[in-house]
Amino acid sequence: MKKSLLLITCLIAFVALGVNKINAQDSTRSYMITAPPLFSGNDGFRIWSIGLHGGAMMPFSAYGGKTNFSNGLANFEYGGYLKYQASHVFGVQLDVLSGKLEANNNKLWGGLPPVSPYTSFKTDIHWAASLSGVVTLGNINWNYLNTNIQPYLSLGLGYVNFNPTTTDNAGVVTSYKLVGSITDLYIPLGVGFKASVTENINVDLGYTTAYVDAADLTGYLKAPYFGSKFSYAHIGLEFSLGNSSKPQLAKHNAPAQLNKKVNDENNALKGLVATLDQKYNNRLAELNRLKEEQNKLKLDSDNDGVSDYFDKCPGTSMGERVDGAGCPLPKNERDTLTKVYNNTTYVITEEDRKIANDAVRNLEFEFGKSTIREKSLPYLNKVAALLINKDISLKLGGHTDGIGSETANMMLSKDRAESVKNYLTQQGANASKIEAVGYGETQPIATNKNEAGRQKNRRVEFTLY
Repeated sequence: MKKSLLLITCLIAFVALGVNKINAQDSTRSYMITAPPLFSGNDGFRIWSIGLHGGAMMPFSAYGGKTNFSNGLANFEYGGYLKYQASHVFGVQLDVLSGKLEANNNKLWGGLPPVSPYTSFKTDIHWAASLSGVVTLGNINWNYLNTNIQPYLSLGLGYVNFNPTTTDNAGVVTSYKLVGSITDLYIPLGVGFKASVTENINVDLGYTTAYVDAADLTGYLKAPYFGSKFSYAHIGLEFSLGNSSKPQLAKHNAPAQLNKKVNDENNALKGLVATLDQKYNNRLAELNRLKEEQNKLKLDSDNDGVSDYFDKCPGTSMGERVDGAGCPLPKNERDTLTKVYNNTTYVITEEDRKIANDAVRNLEFEFGKSTIREKSLPYLNKVAALLINKDISLKLGGHTDGIGSETANMMLSKDRAESVKNYLTQQGANASKIEAVGYGETQPIATNKNEAGRQKNRRVEFTLY
């Protein structure tokens, strides 16, 4: 008996170590099969399985109790089961098994030879069938979606059919039941664990103690007449039935799936927040840059009518005539123009206004820039000649559509008005007679909801006075 138990123990330890090694080499295998959505029922899982096992059957229990014989022996048992997994932690299992119980009085009992009319017994367990509830304890690991080690407890109720024979001290063998066999109620209480070797196959290692509601299991009735016990330790294989693309319900770890779902959503939210933070920082940096550019456009340190941003000759004297780049005009030209302006008064005519209107209608810029297109220059040349020949002032009002930020549109409208002013002064117009103002998107003359309206809003207005 000791040799049989030692052999079974070694076999169980060997298989357990092998399964642990497989799991250590493949820690990601738990996520190979996609689990159904949470709270979607059992349809997406495999819930039926069958098992085959063999092991040692013994006429005693590891939890205490013994027969009326001093030396219990281990014999081979074999069996199988059909299991229905009702939930992640509970299943119902139909077990059948067969084997042999055997014991003798070859050992001393309490230091003395046993006092018994029999030297040994053998009981053939023809069959034992029971229906048990099985509680799986493996679904508590939050790290793996499919638990590869599944401890379990089982408790059931069934019937066992047997026929004992005894051998007395004279060597006479007697069958306890001369005709037929005995069938009694028994309660199996089991403990063990299952270890996954593939997605479809589990190794089943277990130990079961059976409480028989009869005292005649050994064929030797001796007061007090209590029920008998026997036990069996087994090793076997469990085969999961159904579509192999579905996970086993008993292996599936719902808390781990919920934990993974929460972590995935949390990581996605973190990524979104990081992206939004980056966009915010980029826009804030752009806004600060636009503010700096706007401040540069507003600054005119020498009050010559040309912004420091465009002024190529800073520090000109107060009242000195400059061109569009902020540089002083030649002395002879300034004297001539001053003489003309001081001795002549001009009236703005309809022809003058037509020249300004033609320039407005034909004024175009590069997209998103303040660069004047070549086709617009002839019309601006006429306006420059008008300003040179007559002592007329001109106000340039830059406008944009509603696309883009208010700050960017304000800057663009101001840049375009300044660009027109610079060109006119480069042609000889008096910079102090030209005012460039940017209004951005604040004064639309048409809707910004369609391209035709936006095109009308993108303009520079010329006002002669």
